[in-house]
This record gives sequence, structure tokens and C-alpha cells, in this order.
Amino acid sequence: MLLAIDVGNTNLTLGLYEGEKFGSHWRLATDHGRMPDEYGLQFLGLLQNAEQSVTNLTGIVLASVVPQLTARVVLACEKYLKQKPLVVDTGVKTGIRIRYEDPKAVGADRVADAVAVFNLYGGPACVIDFGTATTFNALTKEGDYLGGAITAGVNLAAEALYTRAAKLPHMDLQRPPSVIGSNTVHAMQSGLLFGSVSMVEGMVARFRTELGSDMKVVATGGWAEIVAKETDVIDVLSPWLTLDGLRIIWELNQ
Repeated sequence: MLLAIDVGNTNLTLGLYEGEKFGSHWRLATDHGRMPDEYGLQFLGLLQNAEQSVTNLTGIVLASVVPQLTARVVLACEKYLKQKPLVVDTGVKTGIRIRYEDPKAVGADRVADAVAVFNLYGGPACVIDFGTATTFNALTKEGDYLGGAITAGVNLAAEALYTRAAKLPHMDLQRPPSVIGSNTVHAMQSGLLFGSVSMVEGMVARFRTELGSDMKVVATGGWAEIVAKETDVIDVLSPWLTLDGLRIIWELNQ
């Protein structure tokens, strides 16, 4: 049984695989102050919740875009799960070519997303990840990762409005009753949600002019589902795409 772990700035996602079969999975809040022992005990608790034990683990694969937490999670895995994780980094086989000016600058989660899409859906593709940042990633038919675009994620934009504009309240991010908000909360929800939808539609159109009309659009991340409900430009909704990519990377390196 393989444990895949993706450490993001906002969420820490984990999933268990038996071969290609996706089993128990979790999405947790990333705690930047948590120590290795705390992570280790949490991982043990999750395994127990899934009615699994450390002895069932055959490997761990890890992607992290939070450098200060990477070593802590690795130590937690070694101490409590008795496995040294395969950390997605330079030198790890991915099966795709990174055509970025500086390949080391591409986040491990973006690499895992591209690997999953190329193996599961093929290219050309635009991979949209709705995380702390919203990223658009371009993948060619041959499996070349070209780069993409990065902008503030929905949660980050909402937090900026609340902290930087004195009269704007903190509110729940959800679909408002209409595009034209009749109060401040609904107006903010409309701007954040429908503004994101319009951005996605515009960026997809621009990516398609460069990648070709047969480009697929695959979306993942915490806000992918709610955005996908408001537009028809997203072909595939895959909430656990990064973990699927990590599983494939693990297999390529065995």
C-alpha cells in the first residue's frame, strides 16, 4: 500500500493506493507550526481511521511546496511510519519533459499534476489547480511541460479584500444568489466566484490559441468543483489529481 502526501501552503492532502486503486484520502489544513512528532502522530491516526497499520505500507511519495515543512514531514514518516519518502525533486523520474527556463523552479505539485494528466488523459492540455495560487499549466501532446500562468487563488484574494479594505467584511466563500449582489457580502462573493470563472474562461481561450483546438482542460484543487459548476470550459474535474500524479511518479521510480 502506497501513501501519497502533497504538502501545500493551505492544505495537506494524503491518499492511500493499492496498485492503481485509490482508497482512503484526506484534506487537512496546513499547520506551519506543527512539529515532526505532531505530524507523525496525526499520520498514525489517519491510518488507524482507515483500518490500516504501518506494516501495510510499502512506500511513501511526497510533494511539497512548503520548504520549511518538507524536512518535518520526512522525519515524521521515517520515525512513525518507518518509511523514507520518495520526495519529488530534481533527479526523480517523471516521464515528462520540463521545458521551463529553470526546471527547478516548477513546484512539485505542478509537476505531479502534469504527470497525472499526461498519463490519464493525454495532451495537449491546460491543467488548472485552484490552490493558494490558481495556476494554469500547459502540456503538449508529446508530454512537454511548457510553463503556464500563476495568479492569486480565490481564498487569497478574499483574504486580501478583508485585510486591506477597512469596510469589507470577512465572509464565507460560496455562490451568491445572483451576479449582481444586493449587499456587500453577496457583491464580494460574486466578484470572487464569477470573476474567477470569467478569468478561467479567458485564460483557457488564450491557452487554446497556443496549444491547439484539441486542448483538454483538467481542473483540480479546493475551488475546482464550485468553479466548474459555473462554466462549460472544464472537461475533467479531478479533485485528487496531484495524488494520482504522485502515485505514477512512485511507480516510475521503482
